Amino acid sequence: MANLDLVTTLIGHEDITWSVAWNPSGNLLASCGGDKTIRIWGTEGENWVCKTILTDGHQRTIRCVAWSPCGNYLASASFDATTCIWSRKEGEFECIATLEGHENEVKSVSWSQSGSLLATCSRDKSVWIWEVDEDEEFECASVLNAHSQDVKCVKWHPQSDILASCGYDNTIKLYKEDSDDWGCFATMSAHQSTVWKVDFDKTGTRLASCSDDKTLKVWQEYRPGNPEGVATEGSDPTWKCVCTLSGYHPRTIYDIQWSALTGHLATACGDDCIRVFEEGQSSERNQSSFSLLASVPKAHNQDVNCVAWNPKVAGLLASCSDDAEVKLWKISGL
Repeated sequence: MANLDLVTTLIGHEDITWSVAWNPSGNLLASCGGDKTIRIWGTEGENWVCKTILTDGHQRTIRCVAWSPCGNYLASASFDATTCIWSRKEGEFECIATLEGHENEVKSVSWSQSGSLLATCSRDKSVWIWEVDEDEEFECASVLNAHSQDVKCVKWHPQSDILASCGYDNTIKLYKEDSDDWGCFATMSAHQSTVWKVDFDKTGTRLASCSDDKTLKVWQEYRPGNPEGVATEGSDPTWKCVCTLSGYHPRTIYDIQWSALTGHLATACGDDCIRVFEEGQSSERNQSSFSLLASVPKAHNQDVNCVAWNPKVAGLLASCSDDAEVKLWKISGL
């Protein structure tokens, strides 16, 4: 087993912290929460400090923050049913757009790999896709109603304009643009309860999901003509569950993130614990095998809501919790 060592605890939020997100350069961390603020953290010398507090964007809890691939924009999704777009110029942040349309709380926001598309999802059961132009204008391109209940998370594919979503109806949906409109081309049903989060690996050929059913699942893409002989329809791939990790989490798993640098999977759980899994060699072709690499039983004093791997520093992990704290961790002992 490796160790997950505490680097620092970032104090400042006055309510539940819901989301943490690294900018693409890995030198800034954004966090948000029930105090309706976004905090931007960075280093001064050897110390991590709060660089900026964004306070004038939302009227209710901020549920999710996400950086654009270029690092010049930060999107924030809120229970006030809006999504704000913040522009970062010369270190200063300005809210340049407020996206409206959802009828209820916006639960998640995600940028496409090109930065030209943004996705949001809501308790109103819908997923919205927004187009972003060079003049910083945002226009709704599609409203998708594939889910039958609250949608918890949206996540773009790392290389293609393919969107994944998951939610309270226990399913994962995949979408793509076809004939000038967006549509759902795959539904993945294996979880027995709410699917809280999904995350692609760096290749986009696998997807990890976590659920209220206390399991973590890994899904594999099979393209038409695949050597395994998995059936496909038309030009669309088939996604199959190739690994289920159970018995590790005694409560709901709220977040999962795949490290593009190490391949490690980190989870945030309702038992206040952070766990990191590593992939091993499977005896069966196209089957995934993961084992527990490190865990911190009382990482936070309450539920852990989000984990985020630093994109530039291998093994550096951020977490946030109902206890209002943001923490940084580093894997050692490998």
